Amino acid sequence: MSPAARRTSGRRTPSGVRTAPYGFLLPAVVLFALFFALPVGYALWLSLHKVDVQGLGLGRNARTEVWAGLENYIAALTDSELGYGALRVLGYGAIVVPVMLGLALLFALLLDTERVRARSFSRLTIFLPYAIPGVVAALLWGFLYLPDVSPFHHVLERLGLPQPDLLDGGPLFVALANIAVWGGTGFNMIVIYTSLRSVPAEVYEAAKLDGATPLQIALRIKIPMVVPSLVLTFFFSVIATLQVFSEPTTLKPLTNGISTTWSPLMKVYNDAFVAGNVYAASATAVVLAAATFLLSFSLLRASDSRAKRQGTR
Repeated sequence: MSPAARRTSGRRTPSGVRTAPYGFLLPAVVLFALFFALPVGYALWLSLHKVDVQGLGLGRNARTEVWAGLENYIAALTDSELGYGALRVLGYGAIVVPVMLGLALLFALLLDTERVRARSFSRLTIFLPYAIPGVVAALLWGFLYLPDVSPFHHVLERLGLPQPDLLDGGPLFVALANIAVWGGTGFNMIVIYTSLRSVPAEVYEAAKLDGATPLQIALRIKIPMVVPSLVLTFFFSVIATLQVFSEPTTLKPLTNGISTTWSPLMKVYNDAFVAGNVYAASATAVVLAAATFLLSFSLLRASDSRAKRQGTR
C-alpha cells in the first residue's frame, strides 16, 4: 500500500457524517412512534382493563379502572354480533374482490391494446371514481338507490317493470359491493396497466410473428406477466374489504336493513362511542387487527411459495 493510500485509509470519519443517517431517520421514527406504536400500545393497555362500578356509579371514586386480563378478549371472541358481522363482511367480500379485480384486469387489457383510442381520457375516466371520498360516493349511490328520489326507479316505473329495493335483504350486499367496485376498480386498473406497460414490446412482436391472435397474447402472455400485480391488488382488496366501514355507516340512515353492528368495525365504533365501553372496543379492535395480520401473512406466504415453485420449474 502506498503512503498516500495508507494516510487515506487511516483517516477517521467525522462524527457528523456517522450520525447523519440517524438524523434523517429521526422524523420517520417520531411519526411512527406517535401515530402508530403509541396508539397500538394504548389500545392494548385498554383492552386489558375495565371499569369497576360501585353502587350507582355516582361520586368521585364510584368508577375505577381495574385489571381485566383476557376478559374483554373472551367476550369479544364469544360475541355473536361480531361473528355475524364477520360473516356479512365475507359475503360482501365474495362479491367485491372478484368483480373489482376482474373489471380492473379487463380494463387494463383493453387499454393496452394497439387499436384503442383516447387512451389517456379512458384511463382518467376509469380512475376518477377512486379520487372521490368514500362517504361522498356512498351518499351519491344511496340517493340513487332510494325509490322516492332515484331516477332509475322512475324509469322502471314508467316502463312498468319491477322496482327492486336495493337497500334491504340480499340486494343490500350488491348495493354496497357496487359502491366499492365503482370506487376501487380504477386504482387496481392503474396498477395492472402499469405492469403491462413494463413488458418489453419484443415479447409481443415475437408472439405476433408466431401467429398469435390478440386474445391469445392476452391469455398466454399478458395475464401471466401481471400475476404479481394481481396478487398485490388482491392483497390490498382483501384488507380493504375487512375494514369496510364508511359505506354501510353512510347508508345506515337511509335504510333499516343495516344495523349498528353490520360490520366488525361498525361494532367497534358502536362499543366505543355509543355504548361508551372503550375497553371492549379496544379488545375487539385488537382481535380484528390480529385476524387481518394472520390473513395477510398467510396470503403472502402462499404467494411466495407459489413463486418459488414456479422458479424451480
